[in-house]
Amino acid sequence: METAPPHLLIVDDDTEICVLLSEFLARQGFRVSIAHNGKAMMQTLAETRVNLVILDLMLPGEDGLSLCKRLRARSALPIIMLTALAEPTERIIGLELGADDYLPKPFVPHELLARVRAVLRRASELEGQSSGDRQRSLEFAGWRLDVGRRELYSPRNALVSLPAGEFDLLLILLERPHRILSRDTLIDLARGRIPTPFDRSIDVQISRLRRKIEADPKEPLFIKTVRGGGYVFSAPVTVIADEA
Repeated sequence: METAPPHLLIVDDDTEICVLLSEFLARQGFRVSIAHNGKAMMQTLAETRVNLVILDLMLPGEDGLSLCKRLRARSALPIIMLTALAEPTERIIGLELGADDYLPKPFVPHELLARVRAVLRRASELEGQSSGDRQRSLEFAGWRLDVGRRELYSPRNALVSLPAGEFDLLLILLERPHRILSRDTLIDLARGRIPTPFDRSIDVQISRLRRKIEADPKEPLFIKTVRGGGYVFSAPVTVIADEA
């Protein structure tokens, strides 16, 4: 039985860009839909199954950051944000709100294609994990990361909210305790793409994780900075097989 091609939704008010990208991505074997604003995006998502959203930051009415936040609150649908090259703050905020990746304008279609394939591949790997792998938790200093449910619990068993990017980053660190991981390595593992110069998105997410799990984020006990090297998770980690 033939598998349906991945369905991409492009959300951008620039008609010319939408036509260019939709024709290019269709030639690469994707099914493509277009929406020019948030209302049309939500209508498309309600009517059909979408595998990934390509979401522009600047939109009429509700902007891309607000839409990203709304999407992430309701699902783990992969999101790639298109952002202005001169506005790194918006790119960082987009990742904080749960976007899986970002691409600054202007860009070449083949670069977007590489990002789309990387994000879809990672989403597929997460869905395709064996039940045995998903039915496990990683514990450290009373904290528990439930891999299957993608949830983090504090030592007091309180659920701690983690956007998709922060969850993936914490999982990567917990699976490799006491190993120094460079920023480039973390970007490659977390997003499956080659890092770009001056990319500090990992630093932002590390900072946000510290504020959630460290007693004193300025003097972290768990996620420590290695000068010139990257980061290391320094606490012991125990893998617990959850009961079926």
